[in-house]
Amino acid sequence: MAPSGSSAVARAEQFVWLTARVLEQRRFAFHFLGGHPDAVEAALTAYAGDDGGFGHGLEPDLRGPVSQPLHTALGLRVLDEIGRCRDQRAERVCRYLTAVSTPDGALPALHPSLRGYPAAPWLPLVDDPPSDLLATGPVVGLLHRNEVWHAWLFRATDFCWAAVEALGRGARTHPYEVMAAVAFLDGAPDRRRAEAAAERLGRAVREQRLAVLDPAGLDGHPLPDGYAPGEYHFPYDYARTPHSLARRWFTDAEVDRALDHLAATQQDDGGWPVLWRAWAPGTALEGRPMVTIDALLTLRAYGRAV
Repeated sequence: MAPSGSSAVARAEQFVWLTARVLEQRRFAFHFLGGHPDAVEAALTAYAGDDGGFGHGLEPDLRGPVSQPLHTALGLRVLDEIGRCRDQRAERVCRYLTAVSTPDGALPALHPSLRGYPAAPWLPLVDDPPSDLLATGPVVGLLHRNEVWHAWLFRATDFCWAAVEALGRGARTHPYEVMAAVAFLDGAPDRRRAEAAAERLGRAVREQRLAVLDPAGLDGHPLPDGYAPGEYHFPYDYARTPHSLARRWFTDAEVDRALDHLAATQQDDGGWPVLWRAWAPGTALEGRPMVTIDALLTLRAYGRAV
């Protein structure tokens, strides 16, 4: 292991080589060690399905070989990280998204094709699943940000606008749904509308106390229904970079306190903890390197030494 006085990246590197899947090892190398995007894409391809989507446990909370919207959202995010979200693969992904869309043109959180394979118990599997912002928002926002144009996007974009604006009018929500809304708004082409919607959403986040604004007061902060003990969310969970619309929701002092907390939660083995509920032996093990890379990228985006 790296000495305790080493940089956060050096300590995380040892953790990643020790515990991570090949994909996270290559993502880490790309972001922090000068690795080549070809290596990341090669590792990601192992999760690709013949239908244009992604499966095989790419998102650790869904198991089995079949493609799923949440797997595919993560696959697109990886392609975006390495600057490869505008090629023929994006076209194949959009064909998959079209095939699994709900009647109103958006994505379900869980497609019925997963039946018979393990999945996190908080993701209900039904024969006729409804559209879900959690699955749709990040995909639509990312494709728009990469200037990918496909017929599937039109109705899916309309769904996202309606869902996000309902949240801004005070509909009850929870942190992961808000994060999906932000991912959509940060990529939406209509920037004036996105800014207005984000302002309303930010007020809802504060009114519903969905962000911990002072980590010193964690014990008294409410958790959303169904969340695991300690599964709190902080300003950086919504505003992963200073350029996100969600950054405007928080004061400089609130962001600085949150980033101090994030840096301090790196564990002795070099990784960051998974806060959501672990429901199977491998999910936390696979999730921790992903969370670790996210933490380092967030700290670096805000100019913190890593």
